[in-house]
Amino acid sequence: MTYFTEYNSYLGTLTIIATTTALIGLYIQGQKYYPDLSQHHQISPDDSPVLTSAAAWLDLYFSGKNPSISTLPLSPQGTHFRQQVWRHLCNIPYGQTTTYGAIAKAIAAENNITRMSPQAIGGAVGHNPISIIIPCHRVVGADNTLTGYAAGTDIKLRLLTLEGADTSKFSQ
Repeated sequence: MTYFTEYNSYLGTLTIIATTTALIGLYIQGQKYYPDLSQHHQISPDDSPVLTSAAAWLDLYFSGKNPSISTLPLSPQGTHFRQQVWRHLCNIPYGQTTTYGAIAKAIAAENNITRMSPQAIGGAVGHNPISIIIPCHRVVGADNTLTGYAAGTDIKLRLLTLEGADTSKFSQ
């Protein structure tokens, strides 16, 4: 059984989805790939330790703190390749960015292949089901463009600004 609750942030309403043991989704209302919530039961965050933990994590994050991703039980659902990309996203430091190409090189090396497509990485990043917590907003284009964020580049810029990233080098 899966549950969801809504969380109000300065970005708008966020939807948090969890099982009884792990967080499986965090979506910004109106973003691409927003899930069909009819498959989940709406409850108060107080009725689920996982939802309570996720809301507390978001409270810290939106107050300008850097809460650890490792404090949350995450279980994003996706292919092995997407899981691999999302693990890399979790290692991007708070307030810093990397490129799709850099992740592609790292994954190619990890898989002992000569090349990985940055576009394939972009597809996996774009389908990240636990946005913000798995920080897909920290991935930018090689030319410092703020591309590929399912909730829009304006939200990506706001998250990077919140984290204190040097946003003067980015273009939309």
